[in-house]
Amino acid sequence: MAISRYDQRKNYEEAEANAIGTEYVRADLLPAQNAAKVRDLLKQYTDQRILFYKSRREADLARINTDTVRLQNELWAEIAGPASAQPNPVTAMVASGMNDVLNSQGYTQAAWWNRIPTAAWVLMLLIAFCCNLLIAYGAHENDRKIFLILPIAVSIAFFLIADIDSPRHGAIPVRPQNLTALYQSLHTQ
Repeated sequence: MAISRYDQRKNYEEAEANAIGTEYVRADLLPAQNAAKVRDLLKQYTDQRILFYKSRREADLARINTDTVRLQNELWAEIAGPASAQPNPVTAMVASGMNDVLNSQGYTQAAWWNRIPTAAWVLMLLIAFCCNLLIAYGAHENDRKIFLILPIAVSIAFFLIADIDSPRHGAIPVRPQNLTALYQSLHTQ
């Protein structure tokens, strides 16, 4: 479960970068004033998304989420004006692309909230405890070394599962590699 959720978080990070990069290019289809504003807002938005992945403090997350929502509203306002003024397939494509940008953030957030349930942790701990008891009960006098090895192996396995399932506080974080590469490409243009 933890590994599939980690992979899901990585995939959504990639999808976010792709959606933002695609919309950055599609901004050229807007009137010049709107296009420049959308490109600038998308750069700021990319900055906020990278901060979301790197932040470990709840106070910082609250500010990042507030700034993200503000930028999403500004981005939509910049797209909605031209799309309403000239409803055609081109502006519809730009509006659809912005919708993908906004949706990808929501999908990412949902993936970060999707963690192993507490009941599953309790069940895993209970099974591990029972297994250790059964092995201790069945061990002969000369097999006592297993008492040291098994609890350590189980502890390491639980640590790995917990670490992978903690995207913000673990030793194995989800790094925003795609968003960082996008950030660098957007700031060199």
